[in-house]
Amino acid sequence: MDISVVVPAYNEVESLPELTSWIKDVMQKHGFSYEVIIIDDGSNDGTWDKIEELNQVDAAVKGIKFRRNYGKSAALNVGFEVVKGDVVITMDADLQDSPDEIPELYRRIKEEKLDLISGWKKKRYDPLTKTIPTKFFNAATRKMSGINNLHDFNCGLKAYRSEVVKNIEVYGEMHRYIPVLAKWAGFKKIEEQVVEHRARKYGTTKFGFSRFINGFLDLLSIFFVGKFGKRPMHFFGAMGVLSFLIGTIMALWIIGEKLYHIAKHIKIEREVTEQPLFYIALVAVILGSQLFLTGFVAELVSRNSSNRNNYQIEKEVV
Repeated sequence: MDISVVVPAYNEVESLPELTSWIKDVMQKHGFSYEVIIIDDGSNDGTWDKIEELNQVDAAVKGIKFRRNYGKSAALNVGFEVVKGDVVITMDADLQDSPDEIPELYRRIKEEKLDLISGWKKKRYDPLTKTIPTKFFNAATRKMSGINNLHDFNCGLKAYRSEVVKNIEVYGEMHRYIPVLAKWAGFKKIEEQVVEHRARKYGTTKFGFSRFINGFLDLLSIFFVGKFGKRPMHFFGAMGVLSFLIGTIMALWIIGEKLYHIAKHIKIEREVTEQPLFYIALVAVILGSQLFLTGFVAELVSRNSSNRNNYQIEKEVV
């Protein structure tokens, strides 16, 4: 099969007939074999009934229904598990992504041998309350991930080699950072393509302000897990040793100063326990010990994890 299109949908009953018809027209025009997998993310507006209806008309339209709303990341992850196409396209169900972009995305994945293409909605129809935070997160993601050639990490319209989606796990709010997940998994041929952003035709946006907080926390999680997931002691241990040493040096300085005053018979104005620096040193020593122990426990958990030796192997000759 040439193409699998994965479409997360939450209360999008009005847009699905037009979207699937549009995808079908594009696929038939270019002679692609394809499937459209729609994941109903706990909708309550009849979305699943519409998916079943569309499946009766066109067997290429398939569906998966969640019992409740889990979020876009969960929908994508489940969709990625069942896709059969050589190239996987993800797009939103709200008709803001254009299926007319699919042939060029497919061509570039195949001819340029790319792992992932992320869409860039250069001209957007979203309100400032959405575009300004998005620009901030994109800038932060570029800085932390080192993927400097992408302007829009969160664009729903993306294309992947099937191998990519089979080797990444998307959860939480991680759908915003799939290019980062792909990079950490060893897929480095990541490019961008300017795509059309259309105004929403039906319904309202399903995302609130909390997504920005969750998205930022997930970005930190990706950075930490990708860099230290298999060696947590390198992070916690280094921080712990540094804090412990700083606290110890400060404590020794205070004690040494007191001993010097005693040896020289100099009047001591304040006892050791009356100095603020003593308590700062004490906190640094305790914090350093806790961080080191945290790293030790995390290392034990990592070594006993079923995924401790789960490495991405691109090719093999046996």
